[in-house]
Amino acid sequence: VIVFYYLGKQWYQRRVRGAATVITNVVSVLPIIGNKIVIWLWGGYQVANPTLNKFFSLHFVLPFVILALAIIHIILLHEVGSNNPLGVSFKVDQLSMNPYFVLKDFYSIFILLIIFSIFVFFYPNVLSHPDNYIPANSLVTPEHIVPEWYLLPFYALLRSVPNKLQGVIVLALALISLFFIPFINRSRIRSAQFRPLYRIFFWFFICDCILLSWEAVVSTQSTFFFFFFFY
Repeated sequence: VIVFYYLGKQWYQRRVRGAATVITNVVSVLPIIGNKIVIWLWGGYQVANPTLNKFFSLHFVLPFVILALAIIHIILLHEVGSNNPLGVSFKVDQLSMNPYFVLKDFYSIFILLIIFSIFVFFYPNVLSHPDNYIPANSLVTPEHIVPEWYLLPFYALLRSVPNKLQGVIVLALALISLFFIPFINRSRIRSAQFRPLYRIFFWFFICDCILLSWEAVVSTQSTFFFFFFFY
């Protein structure tokens, strides 16, 4: 979802360098075909108008894939059922999805839309950056490239490793490791209420993400940057 959203923000100067240039250059670490894939993604030898048009088209089309996956998720949730606060699966005394969970979900969506509307109509620039109003120009490099807040931990992993290949490997391991969690955790109890060690690691993970996000916005000349490299 984050990648699909980011594909539509290439018309601004910070996004051209942050996403269209930096992220696509990650593919160049592949041997033999890496540089050819980058040129194919750019539609030329540098980020230009064909690159922006291509990314914006994907930004428009790919959300329909997300919609299809969301529908599949709802269907599977209706068949299997949701979890409970105890984290233990019960086959008896279950509630039907409609109307109990449907009304609950509509209530959550309504609250989310209210908060979202407040930011959109009254505070549109709170979570944005002034440089986003600068039109895209591939010939100008911003002084300090900082992605959106939800990409800061991953951007920090790339910055903390001097070698490009090693940085991409670390970033890939950080993403791939999430797919192994359902297979590693074979406990019948899914709730953290009865698992104190799990709660400790959970808050350690939250603190880790916060520190990595801070490191992503710190200048490379700062002394804090070297601290996070060893971290």
